[in-house]
Amino acid sequence: MGVSRRDFFKLSGSTVLIATLGVNLDPAKAYAQSLRIKNAKQTTTICPYCSVGCGLIVYAENGKVINTEGDPDHPINEGTLCSKGASVMQLANNDTRVKKPMYREPGGTAWKEVEWDWALDRIARLVKDTRDKSFKTVSKAKVKEKQADGTEIEIEKEFTVNRTDKIAHVGSAALDNEECYILQKLIRSWGLVYVEHQARI
Repeated sequence: MGVSRRDFFKLSGSTVLIATLGVNLDPAKAYAQSLRIKNAKQTTTICPYCSVGCGLIVYAENGKVINTEGDPDHPINEGTLCSKGASVMQLANNDTRVKKPMYREPGGTAWKEVEWDWALDRIARLVKDTRDKSFKTVSKAKVKEKQADGTEIEIEKEFTVNRTDKIAHVGSAALDNEECYILQKLIRSWGLVYVEHQARI
């Protein structure tokens, strides 16, 4: 490790000052040992708020999030967080957080809690029904075609499209590359052509 002359004097001066003033670091060491995250399970994750993708360290104890902080090893934020990212623990520890799917019947005015199985089955059924009703195998479009004499005329041609125009998909910035790849394969297999992403909106 290369230490410049200036750094050497700074370090030496600090050491002499601490020794001269009699600063005792024992209380600070004792406090560090009693931190509430001492026995917590540490997990790295990505902040769900925007499309930047800042890294977070989440500390959990007995299945409850007790602390979150920026990940200093993450290449995007290097440990820093914006005000929303710094408050991300409140997503998990919030009495007003909705923990089950909410459903409002067509024409209804009130939301009601439903089970995940029911909600996912309903979404799947609506997607399938909409796709079946709106799926196009061919589409007509006007194109210019050159004739033998060199002139161009506009004709209507049929093209194979295999798509649905009635369903759109908006991606999430909280997904990693692998999840985005699988999701893209899935929705393209359904014939979706209107595919957007949170980062572009």
